[in-house]
Amino acid sequence: MPEDGALPASALDGAAARPLGFYLHVPYCATRCGYCDFNTYTATELRGSGGVLASRDNYADTLIDEVRLARKVLGDDPRPVRTVFVGGGTPTLLAAADLVRMLAAVRDEFGLADDAEITTEANPESVDPAYLSELRAGGFNRISFGMQSARQHVLKVLDRTHTPGRPEACVAEARAAGFDHVNLDLIYGTPGESDDDWRASLQAALGAGPDHVSAYALIVEEGTQLARRIRRGEVPMTDDDVHADRYLIADEVLGQAGYDWYEVSNWATSEAGRCLHNELYWRGADWWGAGPGAHSHVGGVRWWNVKHPGAYAGALAEGRSPGAGREVLADEDRRVERILLELRLRDGCPLDLLRPAGLAAARRALGDGLLEEGPFAVGRAVLTLRGRLLADGVVRGLVD
Repeated sequence: MPEDGALPASALDGAAARPLGFYLHVPYCATRCGYCDFNTYTATELRGSGGVLASRDNYADTLIDEVRLARKVLGDDPRPVRTVFVGGGTPTLLAAADLVRMLAAVRDEFGLADDAEITTEANPESVDPAYLSELRAGGFNRISFGMQSARQHVLKVLDRTHTPGRPEACVAEARAAGFDHVNLDLIYGTPGESDDDWRASLQAALGAGPDHVSAYALIVEEGTQLARRIRRGEVPMTDDDVHADRYLIADEVLGQAGYDWYEVSNWATSEAGRCLHNELYWRGADWWGAGPGAHSHVGGVRWWNVKHPGAYAGALAEGRSPGAGREVLADEDRRVERILLELRLRDGCPLDLLRPAGLAAARRALGDGLLEEGPFAVGRAVLTLRGRLLADGVVRGLVD
């Protein structure tokens, strides 16, 4: 990875025709959730390992330095930024003014599209009406709250610190602050969760009135506290059949309430309610990921930053790119990635991406009721509901 972060000329060829987004990573959390393996740090984990450079007090200034680096690397790129997504970690552990300054840096360096989608993730316990109003006044128009569950015993297993009912209240506060679009994140399949618990969580989320709901199966990642608890027999292992049942419940309940799926784990009440930033990822557009451990992609070149906040800040302080490594994707890599990602979308992937073996597998999937007949007849592979349950298996066949 060049110290100045320079990209091959091929990465910028045709850039004007591709949307550009920014992901801004905030790596701080008040506590570490037992299931989380994201690149996040508590104050205790950072103490003595990164010094002042790792402080969240000056983090916004450090990240802004990377946004300015992006301007140098991308040169006279004329594209206004289409989406900005602030994720973490817990972005709302920073002052609202810091998040607004980070957004302003993107706007000042690149410009924002007139209809730009500007999102931040938020922990329900780390915001209040004044904080939300400051974000909205600063240009944010979409917010995503981590709800996970409405049941206290489920939240306890996940080591979530918010109280049931608080995420729903946050939706009302965000609406009052003027947010056009609000998402609630849910997790299903937590050990000890019942079908009734899951239905209660869905109903609580719907009762709050967001225009977007994300529902993800709990994945037990090695090295997490939850994985260690399962290994010690303190809680049972998650079950794939249970996950499938919970997914069916989610699709039924959300569908009856007017939410349409547009990606396997995401439902929205309208096209305007969809998360455009995530759609950039799924469709292989360009995005710059700023922050420790953040990943970027521009024109078939993918790179990633050093993970530790101290090392990240140190590189920028010395005028170097914080990039840790990169790869130039071959045409075959890009073809496979398109199938992997686009098959998860409501409009699926083009059949002309498939090789003969993959097309034969697609015909078998069609016969097995895993792909929809209508789209297939006009050249697209689109998952049925049953196909969504078996998406990983379907896609393995199609990439051959």
